[in-house]
Amino acid sequence: MNRLKFKPKSRVREFLGEKLIAINALAALVAIVLIFAFIFKEAIPIFTDQEIQQEASVDKMTFKQEFYEGRDPKWSWQPNSEVPKYSILPLLIGSLKAALVAMLFAIPLGVGAAIFSAEFASRRWREIIKPAIEMLAGIPSVVLGFFALIILATVMQDMFGFLFRLNAVTAGVALGLAVIPIIFTVAEDAMTSVPSSLRDAGLALGANHWQVSLTVVLPAALPGIAAGVVLGFGRAIGETMIVLMASGNAAIISGSLTDSMRTISASIAAELAEVVFGSAHYSVLFFLGTLLFVITFLINLCGELAVTRMKQRLQGRLS
Repeated sequence: MNRLKFKPKSRVREFLGEKLIAINALAALVAIVLIFAFIFKEAIPIFTDQEIQQEASVDKMTFKQEFYEGRDPKWSWQPNSEVPKYSILPLLIGSLKAALVAMLFAIPLGVGAAIFSAEFASRRWREIIKPAIEMLAGIPSVVLGFFALIILATVMQDMFGFLFRLNAVTAGVALGLAVIPIIFTVAEDAMTSVPSSLRDAGLALGANHWQVSLTVVLPAALPGIAAGVVLGFGRAIGETMIVLMASGNAAIISGSLTDSMRTISASIAAELAEVVFGSAHYSVLFFLGTLLFVITFLINLCGELAVTRMKQRLQGRLS
C-alpha cells in the first residue's frame, strides 16, 4: 500500500495556517504588554517627578495624611479640592465591596442554574435556559447601570429601608447580573463535559439523581466552576459603568454595605476626561489604572494556579 503523502500545496497551506495562528497569539500578547507599558509610562512621574511627589506620592496615597493643621490624619479622595487628596484606600475598599456583593449574588445563581441546566433540565428547557442566561452577557453595562439607577435602587430601598438609595448592595446586585453569564457558561460547560460513565456508576450503586449530581458530577466539575468564579471576580473588579451609575460615588471608608462607595474604575472614568494633562491628578489616575491592571492579573494568575492544583488533587496526583 502506497504511503500517503501531503501534497506540496497542502504543506504550504498548513505552514501558513500555523504561522497565522502563531502571529495572532503573539499579537494578543504584544497588545497586552503595550497597553500595560503605556499606562505605566504615564504613571512614572509619581516615582520620579519631585513636583508631583509633593502633591501625590506613593506614601501620601497609601497612608493617612494630616491635610489641615490641627485635624486628625485620615484617608480621603478629593483631587479637585483646595488641598488635593489622593488616598486610594477608599477606592480600593469600594471596589472590593462591590465585587464581594456581586459574587455573593452571582455564584449561587450562576452555579445553581448550571446544575439545573446540565443535570435536570430537559433538552427543550436547556435550549431555552442557556441562551436566555447567556444573553445577559450581551446587554451593555451602561444599560444595566441605568436599570440599577432608575429601578433597582428604588425597589431595594423600599424593600430593605436603606438610608442611601445608591450603595454597595445595589451596585453589587447590578454587577452580579453581568457576572452571572460568565459563571453559568463556564460551570455548565464543565459539568456537561463530565463523562456519563461517572453518572451511570453512581446510579448503579443506588444513588438518586440529586446525590449523583452533588457528590459525583459537582466535584468532578469543580476546577471548571472555580475558573468561572475567578473570571467573574475579575470582571467585577474591573467593571466601570455599572458602579459609576449605581454606587453613589462617595469615596469613603465604611464597613457597611449599605453606604455609598466609589471604585477605582469609576474614578478613572469620571475624572480622566477633565484632568489636566501632565498634572499630579493625571499621573495618579494612570497609577490607579496600573494598580487595577496588576490586581486583575494577580487574580487571574492565582485563580489559574488554584484551578491547576485542584485538578491535580482531584486526579490523585497530590498527596
